Amino acid sequence: MCGIAGIISAAPILPAHCVGMNNELRHRGPDDEGFVLISEDMAVPFGGKDTDVSSYRLDFPYSPELEIGVADQSDCFLALGHRRLSIVDLSPLGHQPMSYADRYWIVYNGEIYNHLELRAELEVLGYKFRSHSDTEVILAAYGYWGEDCLSRFNGMWAFALYDSKKQTLFLARDRFGVKPLYYWVSSEGILAFASEIKAFTVLPSWIPKVNGQRAYDFLVWNLLDHTDETMFAGVFQLQGGHCVLLQTDTAARQRMTKQAGARLSGIRKWYNLDGQVFSGSLLEASKQFHSLLDESVHLRLRADVPVGSCLSGGLDSSSIVCLANQQLRQQNASENQKTFSACASVKRFDERDFIESVVEHTGVEAHYTYPEMDGLFPLLDEITWHQDEPFGSTSIYAQWSVFKLASENNVKVMLDGQGADEQLAGYHSFFGPLLGGLFRRGNWLELLKEFKTIHQLHGYSYSYLAQRLIANLLPFLRLKAAALVRTPADSISWLDHERLGAKLIDGYAELATGNDINSTSCDQLTSTNLPMLLHWEDRDSMAHSIESRVPFLDYRLVEFVLGLPDQYKLSGGITKRVMREGMRDILPEVIRTRMDKLGFVTPEEVWLRETGTAQFEHLTRQAIEQSNGIIKPEVMDIFKQMVHGERPFNFFIWRIISFGSWLKRFQVAC
Repeated sequence: MCGIAGIISAAPILPAHCVGMNNELRHRGPDDEGFVLISEDMAVPFGGKDTDVSSYRLDFPYSPELEIGVADQSDCFLALGHRRLSIVDLSPLGHQPMSYADRYWIVYNGEIYNHLELRAELEVLGYKFRSHSDTEVILAAYGYWGEDCLSRFNGMWAFALYDSKKQTLFLARDRFGVKPLYYWVSSEGILAFASEIKAFTVLPSWIPKVNGQRAYDFLVWNLLDHTDETMFAGVFQLQGGHCVLLQTDTAARQRMTKQAGARLSGIRKWYNLDGQVFSGSLLEASKQFHSLLDESVHLRLRADVPVGSCLSGGLDSSSIVCLANQQLRQQNASENQKTFSACASVKRFDERDFIESVVEHTGVEAHYTYPEMDGLFPLLDEITWHQDEPFGSTSIYAQWSVFKLASENNVKVMLDGQGADEQLAGYHSFFGPLLGGLFRRGNWLELLKEFKTIHQLHGYSYSYLAQRLIANLLPFLRLKAAALVRTPADSISWLDHERLGAKLIDGYAELATGNDINSTSCDQLTSTNLPMLLHWEDRDSMAHSIESRVPFLDYRLVEFVLGLPDQYKLSGGITKRVMREGMRDILPEVIRTRMDKLGFVTPEEVWLRETGTAQFEHLTRQAIEQSNGIIKPEVMDIFKQMVHGERPFNFFIWRIISFGSWLKRFQVAC
């Protein structure tokens, strides 16, 4: 839920700046808004144009009396803004910014799913609550446990919490970075932070410039959100599992706002992703997996508004829908369950048959959308604005369409399957680490068996699998291997990296912590894959004022899966083995045993090569012009080769188009 914004300054803050930031985040929380202006001796709450009238002048300390337009806080050094998407405790008591114990103020985006259990624990310790919100639980938990409260939260969050007694501001993000938090130090001496980068565009001295190295990583390696840097030079994100405690006294404010575009000091990693070693059988592991996922879904069904589900017809989203269906049936509430799916008019990209097998199995109320190419291009500018940064394929448009459909059906919370592939070795990119591990251990017979079963189940040639094995054993060949599966990275004659100011480095090698299955999982969960997917999901959902929840990222489940033996996740050419066993008799067999995977894809290959070649060509040429020489005309040679089938299809051309669209929409200087 929600969007947050804030400004810290050594000089007095103009309230209008925080109002402008909040306005850019309205889509994240159209139900309510609020502000608090903090000076050395007081904190004054204010409303805004969208503040629920019932939130004004009530008998609680964070209730605003006036709209911020009349504020005269000439000595204000900290301003906090909030946009509310009401999910839990829909009453005015859930209004933010929220205060507690005449000491703490918070703006918060997310959900603490175990807030009921934490509330009960804190009440035993003597804490009292006036609302039923999870926001108030965070404040009380911080009051008792301090920064250690983070490890007690099961949920997704990004929040800023001010302690007036200690004069500190605590910024924190959940373990996997499901909810975003960005910051930027301006040349005028303010530190601004917000849920989305676009909030900074209304501030004085905002001049967007491209971050050359991160642009290189995206264009060449399809990497985004893999570091704390963004595509905007000088704009950073607090990464998942990180936090920072900022002193807000006068001297500290002068230090932190002194250097424009600087990275904050004192950021620490509060969560380390470690698996819990499991020594039981596959059957025992599958039962425990089922129990943990079922509990995760149970917690994420907690809401005071309707909850729906994304349903692609794959193993992950289908598991969530089926488990939720069982739980809702036990509550005699299954008739309220709705699913939302993207389908395709081109048969080989369409999963409706799989989707309908789940619909028939559960009896859910199913809704379908068919994203077409003619609808993409008119929306490109809007999607780019909401995403904040370029995006890697038109699948983001399919996801956008799903959340739009859910919004049209008055669903405010959606469950989705992000995070399963990364932890359960669900991607076919795990075949390389599997084969490499068997080779290094000298398991020749098993290696030959895996070659054979992967070939039989997935259709990969033996030569291709041999290339994946070699690439895993000899990482310096990754650049050549990348051309097989990702991008024409074996030659970057199409890119002026010197003008871009980027080094020619292997983006994946820089991030790799190892080359086995477990290391690959950890890398994908923390840097190379999941953060990017969560970015896209957050923006697509929040653009339509929908909160997306991801049951597979319950930290207890992730830690359990990472501690399992590799063969429980991938062996015999079968991915996600422990999950397939754990969902036996829960999923339709046609879903549980399917080996292909698509997700919310579009027929982008068909659009590029057949039905939309002219539009793709026009946008590619436009991106070349927009890049001010960074992208060279040689890209058109690659374009023509891909269109005519002389080069395998991948999403490289779309990355060029999206990059150009981003430069134009945000007026980014190259």
